[in-house]
Amino acid sequence: MGKEKFKEFVKKNPSLIKHVQNGSMSWQKFYEMYDIYGEDEKIWNEYLSSSVGSIGIFEMFKNLDVESIQNGINSVQRVLGLIQEMGSKNKNEVSEDEYKPRPLYKHFED
Repeated sequence: MGKEKFKEFVKKNPSLIKHVQNGSMSWQKFYEMYDIYGEDEKIWNEYLSSSVGSIGIFEMFKNLDVESIQNGINSVQRVLGLIQEMGSKNKNEVSEDEYKPRPLYKHFED
């Protein structure tokens, strides 16, 4: 296996870069593994699938704009508050219409 094929393999699997960046592996170790095992999936599964899941989620949260999320949450809370307020007003109006005091009947002149 040549260095050019290893470079092609890394280009196809950029998640390997994360392992080198975080210090859990080195390019030398990866190259030695590639030289011995080639592109055998059994060897690379640990580095290709786990890095995308755990580091990918961390990267996603790192890039979030917390202020814009907070503004969005505040907007939703205001809308829900208005809807709740409108619902309670309608409920009060309906309950007033439903309640009608019974007329007093005087059978006997009291």
